[in-house]
Order: sequence, then structure tokens, then C-alpha cells
Amino acid sequence: MTRSGRRLIDAAREAVAIARGEKKPARLYIPPEIEVRGIRLNLELSQDDFAAEFGFTTNQIKDWEQGRSRPIGGVRAYLMIIQKDPKTVLKILRDAGKNSGKRAA
Repeated sequence: MTRSGRRLIDAAREAVAIARGEKKPARLYIPPEIEVRGIRLNLELSQDDFAAEFGFTTNQIKDWEQGRSRPIGGVRAYLMIIQKDPKTVLKILRDAGKNSGKRAA
């Protein structure tokens, strides 16, 4: 069985467990839509700069803003975090870059 097939079966089992009351559903809220352009403009960044700062491609930003595609689950969650606290996100990303060459003791 493929990995995708196993994931679908696992998801179906989880849904059944939730329906039976054996498992609680996640209480995480990720909106179905997110206004990427608004987030970017609030940060006063061009599409190129926003993409470079936060690890996207410029084409992704353009496609999202022009409605050709939309960010999916985890990316929407990441965008929510950027919207809420962009300075912390940038600090984490920059610090990770500084530490990427170091070995664990």
C-alpha cells in the first residue's frame, strides 16, 4: 500500500474514533482563507522581499494574491504566525541560519 493510501486509512480511522467519542477532535483553528496581500502590505514589503524574508517563492506570493492558488493548511498557519508576530518569526529564522553550521555537543 502506498503512503498516501495508509494516510487515508488512518484519517478514516481517526474520523470514526472521533464520531464514536473515543477521541477528541483537534481544537486548532486555521482559517480557510488568509489575506496574504494584507499581511505583506502591513509589513511594508514587496512581493520579492516578503518571499525572501519568510521562505516563499515570489511566484507563490503572486499566485496567492491574484487568486490563482491559495496557501494550504500548514502554510496558512505559518502565515497566521507571521501576521501575529513577524519580528519573532524573522528572529527564529535568522537564528536558525546562524546555528545551522554548528554541531550538537
